[in-house]
Amino acid sequence: MSDMLEKLQHHLNLNFGFLRDRQLFVAVSGGIDSMVLLDAMLKLDYDVAVLHCNFSLRGKESDDDQEFVKVYCRNINIPCFTVVFDAEAFADEFKLSSQVAARGLRYEWFSQMLKEHKYDYVLTAHHSDDNLETFLINLSRGTGIDGLIGIPQRNEKVIRPFLLFSRDEIELYAQTHAIKWREDSSNSSDKYLRNKIRHKIVPELKQVNSDILKSLRTTQDFLRQTNDMAEDAAALVFKEVAQYANDEVHINLEKLTKLPNYKSYLYRWLREYNFQAWDDIYDLVNAQTGKQVLAPQHRLLKNRHFFIVSPVRQLSDSQYEIHSGQSEVNIPLKLRIDMTDSISDLSDRAIFVDAEKIVFPLQVRKWEHGDIFYPFGMNGKSKKISKFFKDEKMSLNEKQDTWLLLSENKVIWVIGVRADERFKITDQTKQILKIELR
Repeated sequence: MSDMLEKLQHHLNLNFGFLRDRQLFVAVSGGIDSMVLLDAMLKLDYDVAVLHCNFSLRGKESDDDQEFVKVYCRNINIPCFTVVFDAEAFADEFKLSSQVAARGLRYEWFSQMLKEHKYDYVLTAHHSDDNLETFLINLSRGTGIDGLIGIPQRNEKVIRPFLLFSRDEIELYAQTHAIKWREDSSNSSDKYLRNKIRHKIVPELKQVNSDILKSLRTTQDFLRQTNDMAEDAAALVFKEVAQYANDEVHINLEKLTKLPNYKSYLYRWLREYNFQAWDDIYDLVNAQTGKQVLAPQHRLLKNRHFFIVSPVRQLSDSQYEIHSGQSEVNIPLKLRIDMTDSISDLSDRAIFVDAEKIVFPLQVRKWEHGDIFYPFGMNGKSKKISKFFKDEKMSLNEKQDTWLLLSENKVIWVIGVRADERFKITDQTKQILKIELR
């Protein structure tokens, strides 16, 4: 048994002994790392099958990779499952990089395959050079301690047994055991940040410190321990300053702001809700009641002496609520709602309405066929919104991008286009509400 096989067997016995009697998928791209992992797991007599993703990013080359993996598995008589994705289309649709899109598609498919075929774990061939590159990528972009502690050896059903090996060790194994693999042409390009770091920065670091990979593992072990302590402290402090109320979290700001480094606690508590605008969140501590910051599916609201974390209230596929006291809305549009003493800023981007005619919660939704309103300036005559759009010579894209603001299902505003006559200011108006599209 080769040195690398002995080292891998010891590592698996010590840290992943539960894998021995389980059914395992090995993620195989056809490249050297995954082909060596597959060969090693077979030589160590584990029960494995292969998963291969074709992301269609390199045309015929991607198809040839898929065929190579299928033929290889057929020749050694092990199960092979493949899938073809249009990663570029997925990336364009969700405004992602092709690499991020591919990663998301890959792990989602892994999860599906585990459930469908009742396998236990997926093994990937990430190694210590990958870990170093990820560390440097995160460091260059700016990151918290989470981005520095490295690629985890295990993430639920995904196991990475090669993290203790370097790229050099993997290449030596491939040469010694005559492993065949496919070379990914994109690896030689410096189009991607990872490749720039791999080709230009990592070699320099290895010249400075030939044991850089070992040094990084030691550093990350310390960082991981520090991170665990911080998580424990954050959990204890949370019990003192916050509480759950149904599907909301209420954070007492008076108690929170008495703590040193309270911003660090906020970061640890709120990141699980996918908040990103950290400067806005920290500014919210001293903001007025009603201010808020939004994540994709959650809202952080300042309400007197509390932060309230709650799910974004989505009533249907394209309908949202605005509650009394909210002064700013960011989803689906950026709206500002304020009481005012006078009418100013006369434009399509702001309306002034009689506050006593408004009933909260308001609704924001896309227009629907059959909707009517009473366009401001038409002396109280109703009009179908579809007819109004036609008269205004609005394009299809403009129509599809138009939202309505409603009170009790009555249109207040075709947002950014025309206000409704029924809510206008009169001589009897006592309170004026300004609603602005920002």
